[in-house]
Amino acid sequence: MYARGVARVHPAKRSPTLGLLLGLIVTLAAVVAYSAYITRQVKGLRQLQSGMIDRNRKDSLQLLRIQNDLNLLAVAMRDMIDNDEPYPLTAWSAQFRRIRTDLEDAMRVEAALAPMSRTREQSAELSSSLAQFWNAADRVFALADKGNQKEAREQIQLSLQARQAALSTTVSRLLVRNSENENEAAQRIVQIYDRVQLQVYLFLGATLIAILLTGFSMIRWNRRLFAQISELSERRSELAQKLIATQESTLRYISRELHDEFGQILTAIGSMIGRAGAHAPEGSAFRDELQEVREIAQDTLNRVRSLSQALHPVMLDEAGMLATIDWYLPTMERQSGIAISYEKQGAPFELSSTAAVQIYRMLQEALNNVARHAEAKQAWVRLRFLPATLELEVEDHGVGFSARPARQGIGLVAMRERAELLGGQIVFTTPVEGGTRVHVSVPRANVEAGAKEKS
Repeated sequence: MYARGVARVHPAKRSPTLGLLLGLIVTLAAVVAYSAYITRQVKGLRQLQSGMIDRNRKDSLQLLRIQNDLNLLAVAMRDMIDNDEPYPLTAWSAQFRRIRTDLEDAMRVEAALAPMSRTREQSAELSSSLAQFWNAADRVFALADKGNQKEAREQIQLSLQARQAALSTTVSRLLVRNSENENEAAQRIVQIYDRVQLQVYLFLGATLIAILLTGFSMIRWNRRLFAQISELSERRSELAQKLIATQESTLRYISRELHDEFGQILTAIGSMIGRAGAHAPEGSAFRDELQEVREIAQDTLNRVRSLSQALHPVMLDEAGMLATIDWYLPTMERQSGIAISYEKQGAPFELSSTAAVQIYRMLQEALNNVARHAEAKQAWVRLRFLPATLELEVEDHGVGFSARPARQGIGLVAMRERAELLGGQIVFTTPVEGGTRVHVSVPRANVEAGAKEKS
C-alpha cells in the first residue's frame, strides 16, 4: 500500500523498437527465402518444360517423319514385289534415293533432339538397323541391275520387308517412350505446382501470423502508451487544478491581508496624523508637513486597496460575479484605453464561489491578452445564461493569433485548465472581421450554486 499523496514511481518500460525491428528482419528474411525458393522452382519448371517436354515433342515429330518414310518404303516394296507391275525394279531406285535422303536428314535432326533418357544402345540400334536396311536395299538394286529380278524380289520379301518392319517397331517404341516421358514430365510439373501451392499457403499463413503478432504487440504497446499518456494527462490536470486552487487561495489571503491589515494600519496612521495636525499652529510649516504625510498615507491606502481588488476582488465574495464584472469592466477601460462593449443575455442564476472565481479569472485573462497583444481599440464581452449552459465570450478585432508567437503562454494554459475544472470547454476562433474570439461554455449543473464543487 502506498501512502496518500506519495507518487508511485513506475519502473522503466522496455522499448518495443528492438522487438519490432527483429520481427521486421525475420519477415524480410522469410520473404527473401520464399522468393528464392519460388524462383528456383519456376526456373526448374521452365527447364523441365523447355528442356524435356518441348524437346521430346520435337523429337517425336522427327520420329513420325521417320515412320512416315518407312511407311513409304513399305508401300514401295509392296509394289516392287507385285508381279502385275510392268516396270523393272530399277524404276524404284530414284524413289528410294529420295526417301533415303529424307531419312538421313530426319535421323540427323532426331539424333540432336533425342531425350537424355534415351540410352546409347537405343540410338545405336536405330542407326544400325537403318544402315543394315540400306545395305540390303543396295544389294537388291544390284541384283536388279544384273537382271536377276526374281532373286531381287525374293530378297525384298525375305530381308527388306523384315528390316523395314523392325525399323518401324523400333521407331514405334521410341514414340511410346517419348509419350511416357511427356506423361512423367506432366506429373512432375503437377508435383511442382502442388509444392509451390503448399508453400504459398504456408508462407501466407506465416505472414498472417507475423502480422497478427506484430499487430497485437503494437496494440498492446499503444494501449500501454495511451494509458500512460492518460495517466500523465490526469496528473497534469490535477496538478494544474491544485496550482490554480493554491494560487486563488494565496491571492485571496494576500488580498485580505492587504485590505484588512495594511488598510487598517494606513487608516490609523492617517487618523493619527489628522489629530496631530489639529494641535499644530495654524499656518505653521509643521502642520503643512503633517498634511502632506497624511495625503501620502491616503494615496498609499488607495493603492493598497486597488492592489487588493486586483489580486482578488472582495466584492466577488460579497456581491457576486455579476457585480464584480460591472465594476471590473469600467476599471479595465480606464486602465487600458480599450472600449469594452458588455452584453448580458438570459436570466442570471446564482453561481457557486468556485465557478464565480474561475469565470472571472478567464474574463480577466482574456481582456489582459487583448490589452497586451491584440493591438485593438475595442473589445466585446458577452455573458449568456442559457437553460443548460453558461457561456462567456470575449472578442476583439486585433491582430489575432496568426501574428502572435506560436507558443502558448501560461495564461492560455490556465484558461483551458479553469474551463476543464468546471467540466466545460474553451475554444479560440477567428471572427470574419479578424482578431480573436474566446468562447467558454460550461454546464449549468457544474456552476450553479449548490452544485458539488471540485477541490
